[in-house]
Order: sequence, then structure tokens, then C-alpha cells
Amino acid sequence: MARKSFNEKLQDSKDMPKIVEVTDEKSVKRYGGTQMLIAPPLEYNELMSKVPKGKIITIKEIREFLAKKHGAEFTCPMTAGIFISLSARASCERLDDRIPFWRTLKADGELNPKYPGGIEYQKEKLSSEGHTFKTKGRKNIRYFVEDYENKLYDLTI
Repeated sequence: MARKSFNEKLQDSKDMPKIVEVTDEKSVKRYGGTQMLIAPPLEYNELMSKVPKGKIITIKEIREFLAKKHGAEFTCPMTAGIFISLSARASCERLDDRIPFWRTLKADGELNPKYPGGIEYQKEKLSSEGHTFKTKGRKNIRYFVEDYENKLYDLTI
């Protein structure tokens, strides 16, 4: 059986969105509730596609927006990371309708090394849009968009 392309995976929403009840005390305490949303990959792709040049968004803002939209207390962090990465890879498979995935950052404005092209590609794209960076670490250097909080795109617009 042939492997599915990233775009085929992106279109496969299975039974999502769905809200599941979380009973694990650690998770309830960490995420502040028991109602966890598992949103379909296409919703992440759609939100990532809206971020205009010069603005950025973090996974945190996307997760909060989706939880509120669907009436959940929080969004599954694991599927969020997977589906955001999937959206980036699917975009690179297409000739048309590409999304600016490089504008979606990890928490605290950190660049995402799992994106196609890695940190260097994301840095190059963001730099060409006017963003500057700061680094953390000596051996495993991590890159962050400087002053990212003031460059966040408002998804509610």
C-alpha cells in the first residue's frame, strides 16, 4: 500500500473535532481543565494561512483560539504539534495554495527546527519580513524572534 502524502493526511479529519474528557490529575492541573479538544489538521492549516507578512503566531495562540472556538478548556498539545508540522510539510508538497508556515512559532517565540528547511529556512524567511532574533544556549543553540509578543497576529480578526 502506498504511503499517504502529507496533503492526503492533512485532508483526513477522521472524527475530529472532538472533545475528550481528561481525568489525569497532572494534566488537569497543567492545562487547567478536563475538556480537551482534538482539532482536525485542516483547522491548523487554515489558521496558519491567515498570518500576514510582518506578523507571527505561536502554537499557544492557535491552541487557545481553537479551544475557545470549540468550547473546550484546552487543546491537545501533542496533536497540535503534529498537525502544525503536517501543515508545513503539506504546504511544501503543493505548487499552489502554499501557506506561510514559517510565521508559526513554538512557545515563547522559538523557531521550529522540525519545519521543512529547518531553522535556517525559517530564519531566512522571517528575516526577509523584518524580524530579528535572539539566541539561547551554547551547544544546542535555540533561536527566538525578538520582541515576538508585539508582533503576534490576532486570530480573532
